[in-house]
Amino acid sequence: MSELLNSRVKAKSLVDTVTERLEAAIISGELAPGSRLSEQRLAISFGVSRGPLREAIRRLEGRQLLQRTANIGVHVTKLSWRDLTDLMLVREALEGMACRLAAEMMNPAELAELDQLLAEHGQLQDVQTGTGYYQQTRDFDFHFKIVTASRNERLIQMLCADMYDLLRIYRYRSSTFGGRAKAAYEEHRMILEALRSRDPDLSETAMRAHIRNSRLHIVKRLEELEASGNSQPAL
Repeated sequence: MSELLNSRVKAKSLVDTVTERLEAAIISGELAPGSRLSEQRLAISFGVSRGPLREAIRRLEGRQLLQRTANIGVHVTKLSWRDLTDLMLVREALEGMACRLAAEMMNPAELAELDQLLAEHGQLQDVQTGTGYYQQTRDFDFHFKIVTASRNERLIQMLCADMYDLLRIYRYRSSTFGGRAKAAYEEHRMILEALRSRDPDLSETAMRAHIRNSRLHIVKRLEELEASGNSQPAL
């Protein structure tokens, strides 16, 4: 087991820390999709009692990263190809709308912050070499900032609460497939320029094209893996 699952929890809120550790293991794939959780093993690995661990598991169930099956137990959520396609189609529509609204609502300070964020992303070694482009959660996430800037609470709830964590699993997996990091970064730049122009139509079009390109890329890569005999039908 790696550092994520094999180092003892210290300080902070115990439940918060255990939740963050489990979440990171799920997003990274260390706890593989569909794998069953052993409370006893995890409690020993973390050096905590089962009480905080069970509360952390309940939190991640609420965020759809874990699922509980009667008489079987808790397992990591597993997305099928159909699940992924459906999720990405919904994401394209909703984030396109969020970007349209953000073009009208974002203030100069928010645009400057988004520009600075992309400058930091551009310095990442994986982005520069084209080997990957995975964004950290929330405050360091280009998409998260645009959605929250839409000022539409319904959209924010759907994208940043109901769907956000499942999308992070997809986005982490897709970031490990080569051939798209630099293109994705340039598409982010195009979205930012559309937002700066205050053009709602252009902003929505740029965001939808970006998410569509991402979806088509990962579907193509998964099909290639399946054809080569290294099938990974679930993410």
